[in-house]
Amino acid sequence: MFATLRGTRLYFDIEGAGLVPDGPRMREKPAAFIIHGGPGGEHTGFKPAMSPLAEDMQLVYFDHRGQGRSDRGDPARYTLDENVEDMEALRRHLGLGTIVSVGTSYGGMVAMAHAARYPDAVSHLVLVVTAAHGGFVPRAEAFIEAHGNAEQKRVCALLWSGAFRTEDELRDYYAVMGPLYSRAFDPAATADGRARTIHAAEPLNRAFGPDGFLRRFDLRPELPNIAAPTLIVAGRHDWICPPAFSQEIAGLIPGARLEIYENSSHSVRADEPGRLLAAIRAFVAQPREITA
Repeated sequence: MFATLRGTRLYFDIEGAGLVPDGPRMREKPAAFIIHGGPGGEHTGFKPAMSPLAEDMQLVYFDHRGQGRSDRGDPARYTLDENVEDMEALRRHLGLGTIVSVGTSYGGMVAMAHAARYPDAVSHLVLVVTAAHGGFVPRAEAFIEAHGNAEQKRVCALLWSGAFRTEDELRDYYAVMGPLYSRAFDPAATADGRARTIHAAEPLNRAFGPDGFLRRFDLRPELPNIAAPTLIVAGRHDWICPPAFSQEIAGLIPGARLEIYENSSHSVRADEPGRLLAAIRAFVAQPREITA
């Protein structure tokens, strides 16, 4: 499905009913936005990993502008600020009230910026393996220089220089980097997922290249504006958004709760999927407290 908004068309998909029979009444389940990372990725990497949450929430997936099945449009608008405004425009387009916002990696950056700028739009915020400022990039560069093998250094050189040109180069990047992204990485088991993903090079280049916007962004001054209860999940072995960045976020969002998963790297949904889903379910089941 497509939504035409803010000068582009965004692809979105919905999993699970929003209104379900519950004895003598109909019960409305909360709507949850599942926000993908990258940039340059798309929403399908969360299927079927997040699908069990549809028992408790109506899941709304979408592809950021210029990515996945969304229209490509003007590359100058492939930015964090534009993605935040697109997300809010989609929420309004769908006629939704407050949403559960679940952002992973770059999706977490979009989710926390959205929750800070539109605090009345979010009932619960879940941030998974993310960072609030561009300091994570030089930290990741240093990690690869110190610990990466020759192939990992080769593909990361393309990332740091913003030099990806084709989908095949991006698939090669994720295949080579897979053991760092997930402690449970299995090349054969993940081959189909990599093959069916629509990769977009330009958004990734504009994010991580020498003057990329992810090198310059800083959401820390905005985080105290977040009003929603917030759950933050970090992977102890995460190479690109290590726990220190999640700890920093937790210290800036009022009342935030931090969980560090000892057996996970960046792809928590692959390394400890059961624990992640159970944590999200339990967290969203808690009613939002209204303060005067």
